[in-house]
Amino acid sequence: MEAEVDKLELMKNPVTLLKELSAIKSRYQTLHARFKPVAAEQKETKNRICATVNKTMTMIQELQKQTDLELSPPSKEEKTAAEQLKSFMSDL
Repeated sequence: MEAEVDKLELMKNPVTLLKELSAIKSRYQTLHARFKPVAAEQKETKNRICATVNKTMTMIQELQKQTDLELSPPSKEEKTAAEQLKSFMSDL
């Protein structure tokens, strides 16, 4: 019980709070520096995926026009996949 009281008293001390804040800030900066390249790479990968999907869709549409291919309406699974893809693309 005494240890908890000591800890509470330390937390009321502004100097202790500033030290804790400083330590937290330092930890945040370290983590930010570490993960900034990961976030940039993730963004670049998503952009490449988006570009590839768009290019593929354009190619499919062109092939359909060139072959006069008439497609049946999309199945339930295809509609679900399209919705998920749109959701993913909007998150970019």
